Amino acid sequence: MINPVRIRRIDAFKNRCREVAASEGWQPQFMGTEAGETSPQLQRHLSRFVAGPGDRLVFAVGGDGTVRACVHALAYSGVPLAIVPRGTANLFAHALGLPSKLGAALAVGFGGYQRQVDLAVADGSPFVAMAGIGLDAAVVRSTPRVLKDHLGWVGYGVGALAHLGSSTKEMTVRLDGGELLVRRAQSVVVGNVGILPGGFALFPGASLDDGLLDVGILTPKGLLGWASVARWVVAGKHHPGRQFEHYTARHVEVSTAAELPRELDGDVIAPGSSLVVHVWHEALLVRAPRPPD
Repeated sequence: MINPVRIRRIDAFKNRCREVAASEGWQPQFMGTEAGETSPQLQRHLSRFVAGPGDRLVFAVGGDGTVRACVHALAYSGVPLAIVPRGTANLFAHALGLPSKLGAALAVGFGGYQRQVDLAVADGSPFVAMAGIGLDAAVVRSTPRVLKDHLGWVGYGVGALAHLGSSTKEMTVRLDGGELLVRRAQSVVVGNVGILPGGFALFPGASLDDGLLDVGILTPKGLLGWASVARWVVAGKHHPGRQFEHYTARHVEVSTAAELPRELDGDVIAPGSSLVVHVWHEALLVRAPRPPD
C-alpha cells in the first residue's frame, strides 16, 4: 500500500518495486491511500487480500499513519508486514531499525527475517507508535501540512513553539485498574515505541515485544519547565521528576475534565475527554533487519 504524498515519481517508483518483486518471485498489487488511510473501502480491500490463497506479504510505503492503516487487517493474521519508510516521523520503522533507502528497505522486506511485535489499541483502533491526549495532539493538529512535507519532523518543533505557554489541564490516569493518578498536566502520551520524531528518546529502553505500553505524564510549566524536559530527552536518559512521570502498563485509562485534542500515530482523531489504550501482545508479524549474531 502506497501513500503517494512523499513520492515524486510514482510510476518510476512502482516500476522499481515490480522489478525487485519479480526477482524475488512475487507478483505485486498496488493500493493507494488517496481516499484516506482508514477508509472502509481500503480496509475491505486489504482484508480480502490478506485472506486470499497462497503466500501473502504486505508492504506499507509511507509513514506511521500508512502502517497503522495496514495493521487493522494484519493483526493476528500471520501475514507479515514490510515497510518502506516515507513519512514525516517514521517512528515505528525507526524502532525496528529499518533503512530508508528504497533498495535496502525492499531487501529487508523480501529478506525473510520475521519478528513478532506488539500493537496498541486506542478506543478500538490499533496503532503502532504513539497515542496522546492534550498538548501533543494540539501540536499535531496545528502544524501546517506544508511544514510537515518540507521540514519533516522539524515541522512539529516549529508548530510546538506556539503551545509552550499553554496552561495545564486536570487529567486522571489509571494503570491496569490500579489507583487513580490525578495530575495537572499538559499531555498524557501512551507509547508502543519509545522514540519521538527526530530519534529522540522519550521512553529509553522501551521494547516492541515486552507486552507493555509506556506511559508518560508531562507536567512542565512555562519555558523553563519545557527546557528541562527537552534537556533530558535530547540526552536520551531518564530523568523522572516533577516535569515528567514514566510508567508501564498493559491497560491505560485517561480521563479529563473537558474535551481535549487527541492523536494516533501523528494523525488527529476526534477530540474527547478520555483515551483508553491496551496492548495486543505479539499481534503483528513484521519483516525486520536480521539482528547481529
